[in-house]
Amino acid sequence: MAITSANQLELLQTAEAVAREKMIDPALVIEAMEESLARAAKSRYGAEMDIRVSIDRKTGRATFTRVRTVIDPEEEELENYQAQMTPEQAKQYLDDPKPGDTFVEEVPPVDMGRIAAQSAKQVILQKVREAERDRQFEEFKDRAGTIINGQVKREEYGNVVVDVGAGEAVLRRNEKIGRESYRPNDRIRCYIKDVRREPRGPQIFLSRTAPEFMAELFKMEVPEIYDGIIEIKAVARDPGSRAKIAVISYDGSIDPVGACVGMRGSRVQAVVNELQGEKIDIIPWNEDQATFLVNALQPAEVAKVVIDEEAQRIEVVVPDEQLSLAIGRRGQNVRLASQLTGLDIDIMTEEQESARRQAEFEERTKLFVDTLDLDEFFAQLLVSEGFTNLEEVAYVEVDELLVIDGVDEDTASELQARARDHLEALNKAALEKAVELGAEQSLIDFEGLTPQMIQALAEDGVKTLEDFATCADWELAGGWTTVDGERVKDDGILEPFDVSLEEAQHMVMTARVGLGWVDPNELLAEEEAAEGEETETEEAGA
Repeated sequence: MAITSANQLELLQTAEAVAREKMIDPALVIEAMEESLARAAKSRYGAEMDIRVSIDRKTGRATFTRVRTVIDPEEEELENYQAQMTPEQAKQYLDDPKPGDTFVEEVPPVDMGRIAAQSAKQVILQKVREAERDRQFEEFKDRAGTIINGQVKREEYGNVVVDVGAGEAVLRRNEKIGRESYRPNDRIRCYIKDVRREPRGPQIFLSRTAPEFMAELFKMEVPEIYDGIIEIKAVARDPGSRAKIAVISYDGSIDPVGACVGMRGSRVQAVVNELQGEKIDIIPWNEDQATFLVNALQPAEVAKVVIDEEAQRIEVVVPDEQLSLAIGRRGQNVRLASQLTGLDIDIMTEEQESARRQAEFEERTKLFVDTLDLDEFFAQLLVSEGFTNLEEVAYVEVDELLVIDGVDEDTASELQARARDHLEALNKAALEKAVELGAEQSLIDFEGLTPQMIQALAEDGVKTLEDFATCADWELAGGWTTVDGERVKDDGILEPFDVSLEEAQHMVMTARVGLGWVDPNELLAEEEAAEGEETETEEAGA
C-alpha cells in the first residue's frame, strides 16, 4: 500500500482550489504543475535532458523520468547525447531498438529552491491565465451582437473595465455616450460589439454608441419586434444627441411607429433613458427611395426629390424657410438621413433650384441660337418642348418638331439639316484632331465610338484598338469608390458622352474578341452559366 504524504495531497487540493476559483478544469492546473516541476528538474539535472514529470491524479505522487529517444543515424546527426542515442548505444537498454523508440528511466525527485519555486509559480499562473482566457472566449464568442449587464470594476485612461461575470470586458473611451462617467460598482448595460481571441489584454469589447445597441434595446422594449411582426430596417445615430430608426410592420393592423412609441411614449422613453436622453425619430420605412427619404428628413417638409441612381445621389428641394430645419444643427438631420438611406443627399431651396433650372434653360437656348442660327424666341420654344442637345433635333421624328407652334414641314426639315451639318462639321474636326494626336485606323474603325469619343481617348493616350481593349470598364465610364468612409468620384474617359458601365464593358469585350484575345464561344458559355445560376437562385428563393 502506497503511503501518500501530506504534501502530495496538499498539491492536489491546491490544484482543485485553483480550478474551482477560476472555473477551469483541474486537469489543466495539474498539467501546469507537471510542466513547472519538469522545468525545475531540468535546471537541476541539465537543460539538455528530456525530463518529464507525471503527477498521480489520486495520490498526488510526482514521478520524475528521463526520456531518451532512439534516432536513425543515417537521417539525422546525434546532436543531444543527453536526450538522444543511436541504435547501437540503445542496445544496452533495449532488446531490439529501432528509430523512434524511447528509453524511460526514473530519476530522483528534486527539492525546489527559491528561484525554482518562483519559476514554477509563474508557469502555473500563466497556464491558469491561458485556460481562463480560453474558457472566457468559448463562453462569449457566440454572444457577440447581444446586450449584457455588467458591473463597473475600474476606469483606465478613459476606458471602462466591466465585470461581466465570467471575466472582464472593456468599454473603450470612443464607445461611451457623450460625457458618461462611471464609478466602481455602478451597474452598466452594453452591447457586445466584438469577441476575439487575444494573447493579452481584453477579449470582449463593448459599445454603447453602436447603432445595433439601440436596435437591441428596442427589441427588448417592443414585443412586436421580438416576435418579428415589426422589423428594424435601418438605424442611424449621433450618440448622446439624436438618432433615427426606420421600422416596417408586416401586419397591416399594427402601426410600426405607434408600437415603438408605446402608450404615452413609455417604450421609446425607456430607450431614451438608457441612452442618456438621446432624442429618437421613429420613421416608417418604405421601399420607394424618394418616399423613405422624405420620411427620413422629418421634421422638415420636402417639396421635391430628384434621384440620380447611377451616382447614388439624391437632390432634395425644400421651401426656403425649411432649409435650416432640413439640414439640422451642424448638419445633423441631413447626415443622419444620409446614413439611414445609404445615399448622398444634396439639399437646396426652391429658389436655388429655380436658379439652376433657369441657368440650364439659358445654356440650352444659347446652344441652339449659336449652332442653328435661330432667334432667341424660337430657341426657347425648342428648349421648352424638352430638346436638350443637337442630336435630339437632328435625328428625332419630324412629327415631334411639328408639335411646336409655328413649325411646318419645311421649317422642321431645315432645322434638322442645320443640326446635322453642324454635327458633321464637329465630327470631322474631332476626327482630324484625333488623327493628329496619333489615333490609329483600328480605333477609328471600331464600331460604337463616335469621333468625339475617339478624340477623348486619344487625348488620354488610348490610340490603338489594343490600348482600348486593355482599359477597365470603370476607366471608360467612371464610377464611385469609398476612401476613408467617403464616397469619391472616379472620372471616366467616356463619361461626358453618357456611356454606362454596362456599355463600356460590352465595348471592351467586343474589342478583345475582335483582337482574338477572348474566344467568343467561351464568353457565351460563361454568360449561359451565369444565367443558369441566376435562375437557380430565383427558384430557390421562390
